[in-house]
Amino acid sequence: MTVPIIFSQSHKLGAVAMAGRIMVSTGGLACHSASMAKQFPALESHHHRFIAAQHMFFTASAAPTGHVNVSPRSTDMFRVLGDNAVLYLDRTGSGNETAAHLKADSRLTIMFCAVEGPPLIMRLYGQGRVIHRASDEYRHLLATLFDGNAPLGARQMVRLDFDLVQTSCGYGVPLFDYKDERPQMDDWARAKGVDGIEAYWREKNQVSLDGFPTGLFEES
Repeated sequence: MTVPIIFSQSHKLGAVAMAGRIMVSTGGLACHSASMAKQFPALESHHHRFIAAQHMFFTASAAPTGHVNVSPRSTDMFRVLGDNAVLYLDRTGSGNETAAHLKADSRLTIMFCAVEGPPLIMRLYGQGRVIHRASDEYRHLLATLFDGNAPLGARQMVRLDFDLVQTSCGYGVPLFDYKDERPQMDDWARAKGVDGIEAYWREKNQVSLDGFPTGLFEES
């Protein structure tokens, strides 16, 4: 699996289009020997290649008070919009903490870490916002970035505009081999059906652990 990247004309990464997807080589990326961490104002070409090779990412968010949330996610619904913006299509989960936190405080961090190949950790620091399912922006992005197809149970999109990229070596991250995507998410959604999923949203996804509203049924 690779992450589709939207390139401007200035991006010349040696990408090869295959079956309508962008397959990007990850060669040439290594830790900085002179420093365990390095900061960048935007993604550079080797960062794009690194993201394209990942199968998983993590989001970290918090409201001004209450619990801090960290969530793992598959990159199958992740899109790179440019050198300072990324987006992912968010599927139904047991909670909706990220949306609640972004409504209360827009700080969001996304982290990738290599579990195969050369070690590396990458964090994107910035301001996030939720794009609601009922909005014109959601429909436009779904059409342009996801071929108009949302998996059953898609509940919103999350966009991150960031001004800091930090990489570090990730020597302490274990090595794993990617096997496949889990089928349980699709199985659960099919079993619930459209009406069952909406009922689940209303019961489980409208407030956070700390009682903050998620805004799930807002139109914009």
